[in-house]
Amino acid sequence: MASAAEQLASNLNFAAFAKAEDLKKRIWFTIGALLVYRLGTYIPLPGINPDAFAQAFSSQSKGVLGMFNMFAGGAVQRMAIFALGIMPYISASIIMQLMTSVIPSLETLKKEGEQGRKIINQYTRYGTVLLALIQAYGISIGLEGGNGIVNDPGMFFRISTVVTLVGGTMFLMWLGEQITARGIGNGISLIIFSGIVAGLPRAISGTLELGRTGALSTGLILAIIVLAIIVIALIVFFERAQRRLLIQYPKRQVGNRMFQGDTSHLPLKLNTSGVIPPIFASSLLLLPATVAGFSQATNLPAWASTILASLGHGQPLYMIFYASMIVFFAFFYTAIVFNPKDTADQLKKHSGFIPGYRPGERTAEYIDYVLTRITVIGAIYLVLVCLLPEFLISATGVPFYLGGTSLLIVVSVTLDTVAQIQGHLIAHQYEGLIKKSKLRGGKRSR
Repeated sequence: MASAAEQLASNLNFAAFAKAEDLKKRIWFTIGALLVYRLGTYIPLPGINPDAFAQAFSSQSKGVLGMFNMFAGGAVQRMAIFALGIMPYISASIIMQLMTSVIPSLETLKKEGEQGRKIINQYTRYGTVLLALIQAYGISIGLEGGNGIVNDPGMFFRISTVVTLVGGTMFLMWLGEQITARGIGNGISLIIFSGIVAGLPRAISGTLELGRTGALSTGLILAIIVLAIIVIALIVFFERAQRRLLIQYPKRQVGNRMFQGDTSHLPLKLNTSGVIPPIFASSLLLLPATVAGFSQATNLPAWASTILASLGHGQPLYMIFYASMIVFFAFFYTAIVFNPKDTADQLKKHSGFIPGYRPGERTAEYIDYVLTRITVIGAIYLVLVCLLPEFLISATGVPFYLGGTSLLIVVSVTLDTVAQIQGHLIAHQYEGLIKKSKLRGGKRSR
């Protein structure tokens, strides 16, 4: 089966795509849904002064708000109805993953299959609403505290802001689920992807404008392009890299026949934690910059100003903390999402074993040993990818739009989307082969 799938994948071409009508409908549906999302990022909240907010946002663009603005496709900068974006859902999903590891009842639900997954997804939606309510109310209070941002402050403005922002987040969550079900899959990831990519044309034109005016040399721009290609190739290699553990199954007898034992592989991703470590690390490190921006009118103590200055972009202390936190969250999140003991128990339940290791505890210890080693490599890879733009900004002063986190998201989602499209094409070709075999069988019977 694997060799047949590989052969079909190698034969994918535009002719096969042209015949896959269902896939084309899915792609058009996905494009239409993403266009709806992009339109929503330009509809401002009612009751605010856009010019006054843009002026206030410009002083906070280097903090957490700047990062959220990039993930939201510029909706935060315009304070649009989708300003919260899909981040409350992402946060609720991460919280639920953590809770399923520490709460026995949720862990039991996780092991119940499809029915348990539906219940956990429902809890995730409730958590999304709660987080969105808290964040939306905080935003309404913050907007009222700005100078001339809100035209008519008061309870009505707060209620309308909360309803609008929470409704926008819930609509995006529903839209992501529709893309997953009726589109090409990965709905939530594609929404984040489209928000990040939407700012690329402006960033590229801005860099070229700096080259035209002489602020950046042509050689430096070419070097940035080459470096970006190398980093993308590195991300593709590491995101697809796996450590495959050999799994064997014993011989079995059915009636009077003895069947040879099967072999398979247990794939362990080199970067099991994905983009979560950079997101957590950058969010925590950008908090001081955000607090400093909000406290400009207040005279901070000398020691606080010194610490905030040392935690700025490109500073050595910032680099050290950023790298350390990425490594910590890489190990922490991997330990949450992958349990070697559960994997070993599943192998033992299906009579599978790793050659040279007894089923059960010894197998779990070996899987944990291998996972720890490859997580070290994955953490180093994440640190290199995330710190490279920081070094570039610090050394050259080039405004690098795609940081390590956003670059990881863009490349990872692109790889997943291509894999989804290939999967649909393979399924379409299999259906074609089955129909042909049925037709041939019908002709022979006649």
